[in-house]
Amino acid sequence: MDVQNEINKLRTEIERHSKAYYELDAPMISDFEYDALMKQLSELEEQYPEMKSPDSPTQRVGGKVQPQFSPVRHIVPLESLNDVFSLEELQSFIARTNESLGGVPVYVTEPKIDGLSVAVEYIDGKMVRGATRGDGLTGEDVTENLRTVRSLPKNIKNAPPRLIVRGEVYMSRETFAELNEEREIKGEKLFANPRNAAAGSLRQLDSKITADRRLDIIIFNIQYADGRDFSTHAETLDALSEMGFPVVPYKVCKSAEECCRQVEWLGENRDTLPYDIDGAVIKLDLLSHRALLGSTAKAPRWAVAYKYPPEKKETIVEEITVQVGRTGVLTPKAIVKPVRLAGTTVTNATLHNQDNIDKLDIRIGDTVLIQKAGEIIPEILEVRREKRPDGTLPFKIPDFCPECGAPVVRDEDAAATRCTGAECPAQLLRNIAHFASKGAMDIEGLGISVTKALVDKKLIASPAELYYLDAQSVAAIDRMGKKSAENLLSAIEKSKENGLARLLCAFGIRQVGQKAAKVLAMHYSNLDELCSATAEDLKTIPDIGPVTAKYLVDWLSSPQSKHQIELLRKAGVSFESKETLLDSRFAGKTFVLTGTLKSYTRDEASALIESCGGKTAGSVSKKTSYVLAGDEAGSKLTKAQSLGIPILTEDEFKEMIK
Repeated sequence: MDVQNEINKLRTEIERHSKAYYELDAPMISDFEYDALMKQLSELEEQYPEMKSPDSPTQRVGGKVQPQFSPVRHIVPLESLNDVFSLEELQSFIARTNESLGGVPVYVTEPKIDGLSVAVEYIDGKMVRGATRGDGLTGEDVTENLRTVRSLPKNIKNAPPRLIVRGEVYMSRETFAELNEEREIKGEKLFANPRNAAAGSLRQLDSKITADRRLDIIIFNIQYADGRDFSTHAETLDALSEMGFPVVPYKVCKSAEECCRQVEWLGENRDTLPYDIDGAVIKLDLLSHRALLGSTAKAPRWAVAYKYPPEKKETIVEEITVQVGRTGVLTPKAIVKPVRLAGTTVTNATLHNQDNIDKLDIRIGDTVLIQKAGEIIPEILEVRREKRPDGTLPFKIPDFCPECGAPVVRDEDAAATRCTGAECPAQLLRNIAHFASKGAMDIEGLGISVTKALVDKKLIASPAELYYLDAQSVAAIDRMGKKSAENLLSAIEKSKENGLARLLCAFGIRQVGQKAAKVLAMHYSNLDELCSATAEDLKTIPDIGPVTAKYLVDWLSSPQSKHQIELLRKAGVSFESKETLLDSRFAGKTFVLTGTLKSYTRDEASALIESCGGKTAGSVSKKTSYVLAGDEAGSKLTKAQSLGIPILTEDEFKEMIK
């Protein structure tokens, strides 16, 4: 084996995953897999110390400080922890520590919460600053976002003149499930797990978004306490609790056996906790012992993290069902013989999609090996083919939606299979939310909570039925009242005159967003004309390709869609186009707008360009035809200049559209 080459490959791979985890909040592998890569690299560097490098991932903590946040220098480093992956390794760590101290010291065992590590500073009892761990020495200033965490005290009594505490910001499982449900309704990308969601939420530039995410925090250490002396870690946790902090639960252990028993107990009972844990932390209790042992460049010698390995067990696939998600995606699920796994009883496992089923060749009756992925969703790892009973058949996702009977289609650019039904009950919340959204029919006051209430009360069963609501029924919804109901119905009535482009966007047809809808509305004077168009007709329109044309024709010709259109017609919703194609002077031209325009809003300028056959884009590239630059134009102008793209002033633009 070429050791240097193997080390370089491991470092590159770890760096890639570190960036995804710490900086992008979008992990690509499980924590256990990441830790295994790090352990493999660490062992090689220990075996070949001449190849150890100061810039190796094993010598650093966390990720880089992102430029959108102000840097905060930690006066006490926020260290990482060395990991162990078995009780034998944990016992070896305790034995070495005991030997170094010449006795049998006391340890504290705590759950290792899977969140984002932060330091919070208080001056005279008042919270003044909060920062992420960053690289351990320098973190990101997230003070305003941390102020939105309700469980974090903003003022504390009986505090030292200066106090810095360390904690873990997390998202509870319940909040995580609610957030992902809401994101699914809106058609947004789902978070992979609570840790990913918490990290992404805390590192928002808009603290209002953070506040909406309902984050929590657990404090597990005093980093600095001016004028206060403590002798043990347990004493510091008790003091923090008295000050009003939510403190990590802990157990004092007086032997290696006690530590191991507590680690096992936490693993077996982790499903009872409101937050995810990925392990347990075992640390010396006496602070003088910690000072004696000190730290390496990255981690303390007096503590270790026990990482729970992904538990794998065999079970039998008793049935395969297909669920229809809120965005219409059909997801196959295996119903399995109940098995205890990672602290919970597992009765089903995700199969992801048809490609995954085909790859593993999963069949009803198969004996399979399953594990919990990221402690959230059980998944099937492999099929024990040698245990397969006779007479099993390959499984195929049905050609028609199990919820509404509409045909299903396979996405052109993904593995997803999707229902095409305009009235599919599984997609109802998402369809209504999209229909009412700002870029579509723009119905003010019809948010997710109101939409859910209308659906739960069975007042509506499709987007078109919004136009048949009555004030009395709406006013009876919790927290609505007469005035709110009147305002909502007024907004719904107003939306009837939005015109064809907004209506097309509101339908939620695949690949028909705001821009495509405007293009179509410029070429067809009303919805009935568009419904009569063939795929060949549509393909002649700029920016409408064969795939989009097929999606349009299929959607407009389906029985469910026709029913929706007739309900809208009877309700008096306008099918007429408000878009006008003045001429084609900008045909084939792409504009990028930057800076502040004096005579137009961005939307107005974009509408003018589109009415002359052109289109707008959000970023500058070699395909950009012109950049329209207003006051205080920024990086887009600079990039256009470097690429030699023509720059238009507002006056020059006015001349072009005369």
